[in-house]
Amino acid sequence: MDKHMHLTPDNLRIFMAAAQAGNFTRAARQMNLTQSAVSNIIKRLEDELEKPLFQRVSRGVELTPHGEELLDYARQMLSLHDRALASLKRPEVGGVVRLGAAEDYASQHLPVVLRHFQSKYPLVRVDLYCGLSDELLGMLKNNKLDICLCNSAHGDEGGEFLRYEPLAWAASRDALPEKESPLPLALFHEGCLFRKWALKALDEKGISYRIAYSSPSIAGLLSAVKAGFAVAPIGVSLSFPELRVLEKGVLPDLPRAVISLHQARDQQSKALECLKQYIVQEFSSLKKVGEPV
Repeated sequence: MDKHMHLTPDNLRIFMAAAQAGNFTRAARQMNLTQSAVSNIIKRLEDELEKPLFQRVSRGVELTPHGEELLDYARQMLSLHDRALASLKRPEVGGVVRLGAAEDYASQHLPVVLRHFQSKYPLVRVDLYCGLSDELLGMLKNNKLDICLCNSAHGDEGGEFLRYEPLAWAASRDALPEKESPLPLALFHEGCLFRKWALKALDEKGISYRIAYSSPSIAGLLSAVKAGFAVAPIGVSLSFPELRVLEKGVLPDLPRAVISLHQARDQQSKALECLKQYIVQEFSSLKKVGEPV
């Protein structure tokens, strides 16, 4: 089997496009291929790996457990491939990249990305803007950003799939706000996807609540949670030692978000491509907590 393996960068990119789109036809459009070409490449991978990678669902296809495993490897392999090419072929890279991100990701994940990126590309300036996903996508459309990290419900807004982000209820380690009635909440301002999901989940279960704290800032929101004033819905990839995640069943389950990386159509530069590789690598290295199996 090994001598016939076709885990080439091109085939892995097609596989990742199909996994992100959840539909072979949409993946084919993204890759400028025919639907039959995408189907044939996926079938060849499945035949050679002797494992099913996708299963049919009502809206198209979704990854099997083996597909999820290959997706993880594909991200790492393509990231290493692209970084190797960039490292060996790169000229002196400079310029400005305008990056947008939801504040929780900007505060938790981007410091590592930017530190490593800056050490290798010191002539590139990165301007970082934080905001809600809808705001960032609007800025991207109006050419005020070059790339942005966004949350969405199903990845319908397009972009490059990075990971699923399950949500959980978080509270202080030193208080029990989840036992109060009405339930005190700390939420982002109107327009936040996590806020919408949290309120919907509580309403569906008939749990009374009050918004004890609202903030446009993750730092402000978490201050209220750490102080024991409220519970908040947060992404499980965020790590804060002062907080505890409520056990399953204490409050209603929350959905998972899709994190994707979006690039302005007319923006192309070496600095931009290099920064994208660092961002993809960071998110592909995160532990896959709560993803479909």
